[in-house]
Amino acid sequence: MPIQQRLLLVIGAIFVFIFVTRNIKRSKILMTDAIFWVVLSAVLVIVAAFPEAVIWISGLLGFLSPSNFVFLAVVALLLVKEFSSSAQISVLSHKLEELAQQIALRDAADEERRRNEQQ
Repeated sequence: MPIQQRLLLVIGAIFVFIFVTRNIKRSKILMTDAIFWVVLSAVLVIVAAFPEAVIWISGLLGFLSPSNFVFLAVVALLLVKEFSSSAQISVLSHKLEELAQQIALRDAADEERRRNEQQ
């Protein structure tokens, strides 16, 4: 793996780590999500530090270039994370809709009770 790609991986990993830690301090990210991003940045640093393992794995899997393997692996991880986030958003949206309906029913019942008390 060329030194430029190794440096780019390290710089990118450091950027991700700094970005995640800032968002943790501002309470803008859940700890489980933060762990994923910190682990991903650490893996990128390890890949940059020990490219021989990536070269061996990419050769074993038939990739022409180790960088193609790294890019595919990162894209695959991000797709899995995106799917996980989408599933979580869907569940939360459903719960939010149910809560809104419950509140609307409760408000309607309170309004009906007030009308009956006034009469």
